Amino acid sequence: MPHILSRSDLDFLLFDLLDAEGLTAYPRFAEHSRESIGQVLDLAEQLAEDLFQPHAAKSDAQEPRFDGKDVHLIPEIKQALDAYVDAGFPGAGFDAELGGLQLPYTIAQAVAAIFYAANVATAGYPMLTIAAANLLQVHGSEEQKRRYLTPMVAGRFFGTMCLSEPQAGSSLADIRTKAVPQGDGSYRL
Repeated sequence: MPHILSRSDLDFLLFDLLDAEGLTAYPRFAEHSRESIGQVLDLAEQLAEDLFQPHAAKSDAQEPRFDGKDVHLIPEIKQALDAYVDAGFPGAGFDAELGGLQLPYTIAQAVAAIFYAANVATAGYPMLTIAAANLLQVHGSEEQKRRYLTPMVAGRFFGTMCLSEPQAGSSLADIRTKAVPQGDGSYRL
């Protein structure tokens, strides 16, 4: 199976262009090194190629379905997400005190890019979770953080979002609302 992206290009971008290794000089990232970052990227690449990429077409052909009580997904999605969670990737960019890996944001985004390149649909589950966890970290109450943030960083809880209109339900292709720019910089919906 071909690689999902060029690792030499990614390494060039991270280490030569962006000097991601230089971030390890900051106390916040002192636990990391170019070697440890490389190992994280290696693991992400392996999981993405072994568990995310192989079911991309199958998950497109067999979309999630709701039977009125339960949501049904192909089993490969759970297997891929379980491995993602076991590797600690939901917490890649979060503080160690929350159970995260405390990687520089640049590296956490590179990890995400690897999974998106392999299977954007399955990678969307943790993406929504990480986005919701970031929101909670900045704006959540201490009770919300305790109750939801830590389990999300650990991958025990997954976040979600709802985009809906009365005539479309959650079918994004059928949503008709438009945001039209106004002269004063606002938008009319």
